[in-house]
Amino acid sequence: MIKKIKKNRYTEVYALGQHIGMSAHKARRVIDQIRGRSYEETMMILELMPYRACYPILKLVYSAAANASHNMGFNERNLVISKAEVNKSTTVKKLKPRARGRSYPIKRPTCSITIVLKNISFNEEEFKRYQYNILGLNKPGWITKEKYTDMTCYDMYNNGGLWDKK
Repeated sequence: MIKKIKKNRYTEVYALGQHIGMSAHKARRVIDQIRGRSYEETMMILELMPYRACYPILKLVYSAAANASHNMGFNERNLVISKAEVNKSTTVKKLKPRARGRSYPIKRPTCSITIVLKNISFNEEEFKRYQYNILGLNKPGWITKEKYTDMTCYDMYNNGGLWDKK
């Protein structure tokens, strides 16, 4: 058994659906549309798409968001689908009786779907802390205060910019 070590266990939340009764190819068609999108946008897309695979995926995304808000205290507006994967699972095999006492095998494929949601607001704060540590600044306001940007833009647009000189 191989253990997977989570790198960002404080920013990522996942939901796993196993033995979902559809082929992995049909579920992948929907998963490719929602990968990398925000939670709210994903919910709208899944509600409006006409595929049968949308409903179990919608339930998984909703479950992952519920895990994020309940277990970690994340806001749903800051969640993004960072990872969504579909894997082939076991095949359910049945025998259907046919004429003259014969049987016909029925193979029904199943798949397992993993949805990982990431909190993007935490990453922005982490990035700012990283910048402060590199520059050796004590106050975070020193980077965010841009004193002269408004003046420069104002002068450029009022004077006609750099190309107005003759």
